[in-house]
Amino acid sequence: MTAGGSPLGTSESRPGAPEAGTAPAGHRAYIGTAQGFLGALMMFVGSIGTGWIANGSPMIRQPVVIALRTEGWGVAVSTILLTAGAMLLIRSWLRLGQRVAGWGQHSLRSVVIAVSAWSLPLMFCVPVFSRDVYAYTGQGRLVREGQNPYEVGISTLSNWFSLGADPAWAEARTPYGPYFLWLARGVVGLTGAQPDLSVLLFRLLAGVGVLLCVIYVPKLAELHGINGARALWITVANPLFLISFIASAHNDALMVGLAVAGVYFAATRRYILGILLVTASIGIKPITVLLLPFLGVMWAGASATWPRKFLIWAATAGISFGVLLLSGLPYNLGTGWVWAIMDPTPGYTGYSPSGFLGQQVEMLANALGLPGGTFADVLRTGLKWIAIGLVLLLMFRGDYSRAVRRMALAFTAVVMLSPIIQPWYILWFLPFLAVTGIRDDWQIRSLYVVVTFFVVFGAQDQLSVWSFVELPIDASSLAFVTALAFTFYLLVLDIHTRKLLIEGKPQDLARQGWRWVQERRAAARQAR
Repeated sequence: MTAGGSPLGTSESRPGAPEAGTAPAGHRAYIGTAQGFLGALMMFVGSIGTGWIANGSPMIRQPVVIALRTEGWGVAVSTILLTAGAMLLIRSWLRLGQRVAGWGQHSLRSVVIAVSAWSLPLMFCVPVFSRDVYAYTGQGRLVREGQNPYEVGISTLSNWFSLGADPAWAEARTPYGPYFLWLARGVVGLTGAQPDLSVLLFRLLAGVGVLLCVIYVPKLAELHGINGARALWITVANPLFLISFIASAHNDALMVGLAVAGVYFAATRRYILGILLVTASIGIKPITVLLLPFLGVMWAGASATWPRKFLIWAATAGISFGVLLLSGLPYNLGTGWVWAIMDPTPGYTGYSPSGFLGQQVEMLANALGLPGGTFADVLRTGLKWIAIGLVLLLMFRGDYSRAVRRMALAFTAVVMLSPIIQPWYILWFLPFLAVTGIRDDWQIRSLYVVVTFFVVFGAQDQLSVWSFVELPIDASSLAFVTALAFTFYLLVLDIHTRKLLIEGKPQDLARQGWRWVQERRAAARQAR
């Protein structure tokens, strides 16, 4: 698979202006790596006071932990360290891209070293930005005790709340595939459901997914004429990826890693292995079933007739679904995973395009005396059908050499037009966009904005602070102010990161803005 003459291979090579000076690129990269390591270390310390610790964990009886979680100063310091550390990690990521802007032969090594260094402190964090990892333990207990997580929630377990799971999981069926439930059962068997050891093992499983991305993202990028180091920097080194997939230990890491590996093998004509790896990804989280039709496109070949395409699509689905059907036999799990695709979670998130537009339509309709809620539901449903239509269009139409790009766009459409988008959902499709080309223009700038937004959002939204702790300003507001101040620094005061989004000095930008206002006023006076 190649880029088919697309300009993406040449226009995406640099994420920012070249670094001035005569120091070797490798040396400059180590500076950014060291700064990012400091940021990750700050997050580790901050997580002790504001991360999610299970009530049944022996950690909460340690004097240092007690001080950081029950004293106002401890919670405040922890909040600032966690948030500032995450923002420093963002700056280090941006600066790493600038420091190796030439993307020469040693740049891949520099990015891999940075990923390793930044991941190390996060491996030992108290879970931050999400506590889903504790629900994994509960679901593993369900399987181990002979219950079906597709039929019952973790509230059927004795002492389930002390293991740290969000009460939202109490009655919820699991949306995960059978392979992840096997793994969760194995983790519980090894740890006896001890929460801290379980978190560590789930992190190691997530680390396998991260490692698969480190190995196969550059390889898949090179197949498409894209610089592998830059694709890896975009995908794995970005702070949202590291925080979500290591610090939060989301099983999505394993899902994405297996999917990337499977697509790589399919793109190198090892179709059966590719299908089996993507099937393994579906067995972690079923959303990657979307990739199967595009693997079929690759398998069918560039000059395939329509009968051959339909035959290959049927064979692809038959292999994958046949394996998954057999996988449901152990522990009597059946095909319960299908519900995660057929019966999505109701509701919406306000920052998703679907959720935001629906809110605006509802407000406007209500103001006009119309049934706003109905209009909003129609809009959100319509956007979901548009996503399905785009998937079908990209399946049936497009250049064969751009099959992976078509797959990436289809995956992006399904996620971005869904009413519910969690911060880590964009990491599902980001690797496939990166390996087929993200240009150094509005595309990479959009990524900077999205990553920063979700890191800021997670820092202030997911803090574990006991209600009896007295603070002059609540922890969420403190985190938000800290993140906002750091963002202002990155956009306005930092001469290096500022040029990634804004050209020119702040005073020059102010003069240009004032000149524009004056011109508009003069034009308005002339019009009168």
